[in-house]
Amino acid sequence: MELTTVWFILIAVLWIGYFALEGFDFGVGMLLPVLAHDDRERRVLINTIGPVWDGNEVWVLVAGGATFAAFPEWYATLFSGFYLPLLLILVALIVRGLAFEYRHQRSEPTWAARWDLALIIGSFVPALLWGVAFANIVRGVPLDADHEFTGSLLTLLNPYGLLGGVVTTLLFLTHGAMFVSLKTDGEIRYRARAFAFKIGIAAAVAAVAFLVWTQVETGTAGSAVFFVAAALCLVGGLLAVRTGREGWAFAGTFATIALAVAGLFVALFPDVMPSTTDAAYSLTTTNASATAYTLKIMTVVAAIFTPLVLGYQAWSYWVFRKRIAVHHIPEPAHHDHDGVGASS
Repeated sequence: MELTTVWFILIAVLWIGYFALEGFDFGVGMLLPVLAHDDRERRVLINTIGPVWDGNEVWVLVAGGATFAAFPEWYATLFSGFYLPLLLILVALIVRGLAFEYRHQRSEPTWAARWDLALIIGSFVPALLWGVAFANIVRGVPLDADHEFTGSLLTLLNPYGLLGGVVTTLLFLTHGAMFVSLKTDGEIRYRARAFAFKIGIAAAVAAVAFLVWTQVETGTAGSAVFFVAAALCLVGGLLAVRTGREGWAFAGTFATIALAVAGLFVALFPDVMPSTTDAAYSLTTTNASATAYTLKIMTVVAAIFTPLVLGYQAWSYWVFRKRIAVHHIPEPAHHDHDGVGASS
């Protein structure tokens, strides 16, 4: 297997990890006004992801860095053509990170409410725009002979791209509700379980429409296999949450997101950014890649450090595996002493 193909697969794996892990973070953030009825319940939700959200974001940093190093032409075209949506995502992620760190610094209800709003918006914007961006990458965008994007923001806001954003938003809401039902106890747990089933139905309808559209336009036999498997996992996850099997339910939405993203990359290959202007202008794993020597060095580094990073992240999830309930959260008078990362 050529190293260009290897790195295309590795970048796909990084994006799969990012969406499957950060997806439930986004979902929990968006669900603050839905599942929590008071401040202590909102703090329960925030604490479910407090120990892991920043580690989950590392996946997108590594994916971006790997794309820059392995496929510099792809990186240049993507970040120049998608500049505004990617800037909005970056600002939203920064604001979201600030909300985690500053919400508990003061005890005033107004202070907490404002940071809660920042967390909700900072979760919704990336959930929506990542879907729009990836839908356009897979379908293709107008590129000229120099591989430069010739469209505008409105070019990206086409029906297919917007449907992609709706799908990621609904899937992340479902995934987040599944995670909350798995990580909490008491009333929040049962609210999350009921909401996960309801929003999951909407997510299933939108996802099937999007994946069928993708398969018709750019799909292959390989992508069809992944898309069907993703649909089956989503159905299995919804049936599991309906019967109270929360671990299997979360595994179902995790697998759904992972398989769907994998299918999108299979549909994309060997292109990395197709051109709708002329197929000859498309960026591929061959004409967008770095030198062979660069890819060799990167492969050695990845082989050494990837297992270490995966091992550390798995260990952190194991340490913070226990359920959280309202009785674990101090009374409001002690709000300013409560850390975001507390899990008990």
